[in-house]
Formats: sequence, C-alpha cells, structure tokens
Amino acid sequence: MGESPDAASGGAFARAWAKALWGTSYLPMTQAQLEALLRRLTDLLAQTLRAEPLDLRVGHRVATELVAAHIASAEALGRTLEVIQLRLIRDLDLAADDIADRMARLMAAVATGYARALRDRTLDEQESIRRAAMTARAEAERALRASEARFRHQATHDPLTDLPNRTLFAERLAAAVDAAAGSGRRVGLCFLDLDRFKRINDSYGHQIGDRALVAAARRVSRAVEPHLVARLGGDAFVILVERSTGTGDVVAVAEAALAALAEPVLVDGHDVTITGSVGIVERRAADSSPDDLMRAAGSTLNWAKTAGGARWALYDAERDDREQARQALSAAIPTGLERGEFFLDYQPLASLHDGSLLGVEALVRWRHPQLGVLRPDTFIGLAEETGLIVPLGGWVLAEACREAVGWTAATAQPPYVSVNLAVRQVRRPGLVQEVRALLRRTGLPPDRLQLEITESTMMSGAEEPVRALRTLADLGVRIAIDDFGTGYSNLAYLRDLPVTELKVAGEFVRGLRAPEAPDERILASLVSLAHALNLTVTAEGVETGGQADRLRAIGCDAGQGWHFGRPAPAENILARVKGRAPC
Repeated sequence: MGESPDAASGGAFARAWAKALWGTSYLPMTQAQLEALLRRLTDLLAQTLRAEPLDLRVGHRVATELVAAHIASAEALGRTLEVIQLRLIRDLDLAADDIADRMARLMAAVATGYARALRDRTLDEQESIRRAAMTARAEAERALRASEARFRHQATHDPLTDLPNRTLFAERLAAAVDAAAGSGRRVGLCFLDLDRFKRINDSYGHQIGDRALVAAARRVSRAVEPHLVARLGGDAFVILVERSTGTGDVVAVAEAALAALAEPVLVDGHDVTITGSVGIVERRAADSSPDDLMRAAGSTLNWAKTAGGARWALYDAERDDREQARQALSAAIPTGLERGEFFLDYQPLASLHDGSLLGVEALVRWRHPQLGVLRPDTFIGLAEETGLIVPLGGWVLAEACREAVGWTAATAQPPYVSVNLAVRQVRRPGLVQEVRALLRRTGLPPDRLQLEITESTMMSGAEEPVRALRTLADLGVRIAIDDFGTGYSNLAYLRDLPVTELKVAGEFVRGLRAPEAPDERILASLVSLAHALNLTVTAEGVETGGQADRLRAIGCDAGQGWHFGRPAPAENILARVKGRAPC
C-alpha cells in the first residue's frame, strides 16, 4: 500500500522545515529524529487548521515542543514562521475561505507560545543555575571547612603521636590561665621527659624508637584522661591540669603518668623499657603567667633528672630563686673577665721547721658590681659546670705568674706561687704550650710555679694529662696533689707520677684535738709514706699554734692556714718577702 497524498506532502513539508532549522541551534538529535519530530508537529498544525473551532493552544503546544527540543534560537523561530507561512498551506493543500486568517492567528499563537516557552525555559535555567551555584557554593564551603579543619589539625597536632603540639598546648594553657585568673582557681602542669631515650634509638634504631614513643604517648594519654597531654618535641611531653584543687591533684596525675610507663613496651619482638621524669608546678592562676608556669615546670623537671630520673619533683620557689641567681652569676663570668672584675689574693705556705715563707697559693676573688667581693666557693663550681673554668683558670694562671715575677726580683729566695688547675684545664690540649708561653712572657722561673691538681684528675686513666704533667715537671714546674685524703688517697699511684708535694686536706688538721687522736695517727702515716716517696707534705687549714706544733712533731714539712697568714694582695706578699711584714 502506498503512502497517501497528505502523508507524502506532510513528509515533504517536514523535511523542508528540518532543512530550514538545521544549524540554527545546537540540536542533540539526528536529522532523521528532527524530521520525525517536525512531521508530528506538521500533522498537529494541519489538523488544527482544518478543525472547528480553531484551537490556538495547539500553536502554544508546537512552540513549547520546539523549545523543549532545544530549537530555541530567534533564528529558528523566524525560519519556522517563514516555512509555515510559505509552504504549509501549499504543501498540504489546505483550502478554506478563511484559511489565511486562521493561518495568521495560528502563527501568532506559535510565536506567542515560543516566547513564553523561551521565557519559562530561561527562568528554569536561571533557577537551575542558581541552585547549582548554591549547591556548588555549599559544597565548596563544606570542602573549605573540612580542609581548614584538616590543616588546623595538622598545624596543632604532632604528626608522629597525633597528640596536641606546642602550639595548641600554648593556646589551651593561656585560655586556662585567663579563665581562672579572676576566680581564684588553680592550675597545674606536669612536664614529662623520657629518661635517656636516645639510648633506645641508638640500640634499636629510630623506627622502633618512634613506635615506642607512640606507645608511651598513648599510655600516658589514657592514664591521665581527661587532662590534655601534648608533645612539645623529641621525648618531651606536658600535661595540663586546668582545674586543680591542690598539689595533691597534680602529683596524682604525675604518678599515674609514671606508672603508665612502668611496663616495658613490646615493639617488633623487643621489650623496650621506658622511664620518665616529671617536673610538677601547681599554683593559683592569678599568681603566674603561662611562660612562668612553663619555666618553673622545666626547672623542676631538671631537678627530677638530676636526682636520677624515674621520679617526680615538686616546684620549690626558694630553690628556684637560688638556681636562677646561680645561673645569672654564671652568665656574668665572661663579662666580669672582660671588665677586670676578678683579682687575686695569696695565702702563705710556711715552713713548719723555721716559719719561713716557702710559697703562696693564688686565690681568685670577684669584685662583683652588685654583690660585692665574692669568694671562690661562690662561683668556681659554676665555672666548672659551664666550662667557663677554662678561660677563668687561664686568667688566674697568667695573673699569678705576672705578679709572682715581682717577688722573684725582690729576694734571692722568692716564694713559689701555687695555682689550682681544674680538671678541664688539665685535660685540655695545649696546657704545656700555654704554661711555656706564660713562663717565657713573664720571665718567671719554672721552679717558682706550682700547679695544684686533684686526685680525681690523676686517677682518670687518661694518658694525655699525665704526659702533659710529666713534660711540665721536666721543665722544672712543681706539681702538687691538692686536698689529699678526701679522694682515693692511694699513695701507690704516686710512684709513677711527676708529683713533688701532697697537700693534706684540712679535715685531718681539724681532728688534731686530743692526744693520740685517730687523725694524728693517720697524718703521721701519710707523712711517713710521702717522705718515703721523696714528696713534701703541706697541711692545709692550720689555724692554731697547737695544730702547728702537732704537725711539726709528726714531721709535716709545711702548713697553710690563718695561723701563718690570711689571704692578702700581691703587694702584701712583696712586703713580707722584703722583710717589712711579720711571718
């Protein structure tokens, strides 16, 4: 059966319409699909033009379908109206008296419907765009918040243990102090440091060390919940007790943290033993600042470590004040040397046989600008702890040699000057060169210089210090053991050392009270053995004539102490050498 004339003409019109529209808009369809759509719309238009009454809503419907099919440009509308006007009546052979009027009204309906459909589509697209924009913005804001939260977490947490880091801890501590400052509330800190953790890294490697550190951090965190635990770096942690009711609260937290570390940590088959030290500070928030709390906790942690570790120590304000004063004094030593604040006094070493002046011991003093004249027991220990004893001791040695030259020129039998050398000085390379240069520069005869060292220096087992002392002894410099009797008191090792004199500690001299006192027998034995080794013996701390007589009776060679003269400046020693001052 062949196609009817109406169908054939409708198909021809639809193809012409499709050809007119192709290229006017982006069409998500093929040419055949477009022709099928337009063929259906052609049939609608034809039926409408023939129907009574004329239903203009069909024009709106055709326009709506065109726009829905993305035929939505002004050019597409213009070509549609042009094709309908020029070809629809002719191609479909539509005949009626009022066909032209009906066509005009239908085309107007198509145009109106097209405008409305475009408007609705535009509004819909705008709404879709608005909703899409709102959705995108909301998603972006959520992603930004998530990213900010992630970055905030990374910035405020330790990457290894995931504990709060120093930054977050500082914020929480400042907030806790501010919140409690006006209420009289108390706050506490436990500054925890793992003892000798470097040995774990050295023994097992850093990977196992890190895993052991993570395990220790988790144990401590669980043990002291809900208190904040932060890692400050390395193996140092701090625990914040924001609402303390007293020292007991914070001590309990510290003990819980130490107990959590008590059991060994099993890492890759290794039982890793970890201990910790804790410094505790607890006080009213109004009485302190975050920096003060941290400094006090750090100082207290050092006390716990100095006491041997694996314990806690409680902050003591008086002790802290003393230590701060010591640190300030230590820090001022280099400036004091530069400003010439140190000076020397000399204490006589007299013969117990005839009272003649054999030598003098150089004793350093510090004319401190705020504290006045300080004795050596105030600052020598600090200098030894910090290593400043090397420049200070070097200055004392140089100044003593310089001032002793004046005594050498004043008499045929000048006293020797005795200078204490700290352990660091004896073990420091270049001691021989330093002494040689001093003697050459000052012109002091080597036999007029005596270097005093401690027993511990000689018993260290190091060969270089002994070799240096032998070289100095070969130059003619005298070598003495200071405070003999307070250390090893081993005369046997003296046979192979370049020692010329023993200075017996004053503790033995103070024991010379009753006849046949034990200290007297000990001293007599020491003197006898020293003489057998061709060593002279000087007793320190001689304060009375009775002590001098007893020492003389047991054969001691010389004495030093207030009985023979108090420490005095170099000019006083010079006057004594010249005979203008009594012995």
